[in-house]
Amino acid sequence: MNANGYRDYFKVLGVDRGADADTIKRAFRKLARQYHPDVNPGDQSAEARFKEVSEAYEVLSDPDKRRRYEQFGQYWSQAGAGGGVGGMDVDFGRYGNFDEFINDLLGRFGGAQGGGSGGFGFGSGFPGGGFAGSARGTGPNLDAEASIRLSLGEAFRGCERTLAVNEERVAVRIPAGVKPGSRLRLKGKGNLQPGTGRRGDLYLTIELQEHPVWKLDGDQLRGELPLSLDELALGGQVRVATPDGEASVQVPPGLTPGRSLRLKGKGWPLKGGRGDLLLTPVLKLPEPLSERERSLLEELRNARSADPRAGWVQLAQL
Repeated sequence: MNANGYRDYFKVLGVDRGADADTIKRAFRKLARQYHPDVNPGDQSAEARFKEVSEAYEVLSDPDKRRRYEQFGQYWSQAGAGGGVGGMDVDFGRYGNFDEFINDLLGRFGGAQGGGSGGFGFGSGFPGGGFAGSARGTGPNLDAEASIRLSLGEAFRGCERTLAVNEERVAVRIPAGVKPGSRLRLKGKGNLQPGTGRRGDLYLTIELQEHPVWKLDGDQLRGELPLSLDELALGGQVRVATPDGEASVQVPPGLTPGRSLRLKGKGWPLKGGRGDLLLTPVLKLPEPLSERERSLLEELRNARSADPRAGWVQLAQL
């Protein structure tokens, strides 16, 4: 018997759930002879087993009782003439099967959230992010949904996580290149339906932590590239960072902020290889300016030939 009082009468008799009346009768006769008190005088365990076998046969040999048992599990006797469960009045006649009943019952207790009957609980303390879950819907669907938070590096390279689900340690392999919003399916790790042993699947939705430099934009990885004033104006070879390490990039002369440099095949892992890496230049002035730098900038200001805001004032008027 389970902690919730449910006896699987089919297991008690050692038969399949689809066993016919003759099979059930043969199984009962065999077990009754084996555990009968007259054959096992003074053996209390044998006597208890005999009573259990007799109870199982009484239910499964009666077509009406068996039908109600298969529909409502441990509540089959209440389902015969109406009854109560845990102090609640229950009209069993309104349910077509055990799925409908148990999910309505779970709904009365607030659903599967919080680790209640049919729900799932999750451990904490996993490196790199938290983990939270909730049941999906109140119908007979036993599938469950949860979210798992990864660092950008974990999503880029792929990783393994161990999660606690229903007091069970579940190892999850996160593939390289997984994107936010992606869903991973863990077959047979969802909500457990009391009384039937049925279990749904668990769907993990990927969430990504923010990174100080990189941002995933569709299939492309973006980041800002700090450049000095002379590098923006004059161009040249500069060393830049990529997810794989440093690389050398040619900056064209007169590069304006907002115009990105594209590094092909240096971005996010995709099914067909790697996406592109886009570097958006931003002006980075030294802090503080040296006396020599300040002097050169003042000289540049005095020598400037064009007004950078020419025409802008007129366009900006409303």
